[in-house]
Amino acid sequence: MPVILITGASSGIGAALARHYAAPGTTLILQGRDRPRLEAIAEACRTKGAAVETERLDIREREAVATWLTAADQRRAIDLVIVNAAINGGDPGGDVETEAMAFETVDVNLVGALNVALPCVSLMRARGHGQIALVSSLAAFAPLPDAPAYSGTKAALLAHGLALREKLKPHGVRINVVTPGYVKTAMGGEYQGWRPLEISAEDAARRIARGLARNQDIVAFPWILAAAARGAALLPEFLRRLGMSGFTFKIRADR
Repeated sequence: MPVILITGASSGIGAALARHYAAPGTTLILQGRDRPRLEAIAEACRTKGAAVETERLDIREREAVATWLTAADQRRAIDLVIVNAAINGGDPGGDVETEAMAFETVDVNLVGALNVALPCVSLMRARGHGQIALVSSLAAFAPLPDAPAYSGTKAALLAHGLALREKLKPHGVRINVVTPGYVKTAMGGEYQGWRPLEISAEDAARRIARGLARNQDIVAFPWILAAAARGAALLPEFLRRLGMSGFTFKIRADR
């Protein structure tokens, strides 16, 4: 009877994951910022037989997040945590992102993610089992010049997650890092540019769930783009820059 917690569950990959895991006997704990959308996802999951709790909470609020996680885990031990909430960063005009946007991106994508993940590490380590998935991006391997803070936060999550995975393995806690390519979501729709091999959020959710069930260290997809992104780090800098030149984009100004 699994208990699964998903952040950023009101839309995109998080919502697709909630719907994917929803089933009789499953308890879903869903966090999001948009209450109407979050409740709509929760209701869709309930119609599939899942028990659902929702929480409208800013993951940047460390103490509040820790209190929420501890209380939720005391009610029923959380089996799987998917740390998914994130923002794009970037600049609507295609210029260098502002300091304010860069710091907000770091606060949400990295600090916010750790605000969720690290208390769960402590809870799961204490009882000797559990699984935490950090949703990063292929931008962790091939940084996007038009989204430096986003790329940096996703690279940090990748490194932190892989290091934690090795450290926590003897304690029965599994850590996985998810590095998707382009996924058709509302957040992804803010990008104006080339989005090769883009897949649906539902397809992404299936791939993530399959990778987590197999306890893969890195759940990367689609494989062609993943192989290219991981190989880019091995190329001479001038070749890497040339290859990344096709991935420029702008953020919609009306976001």
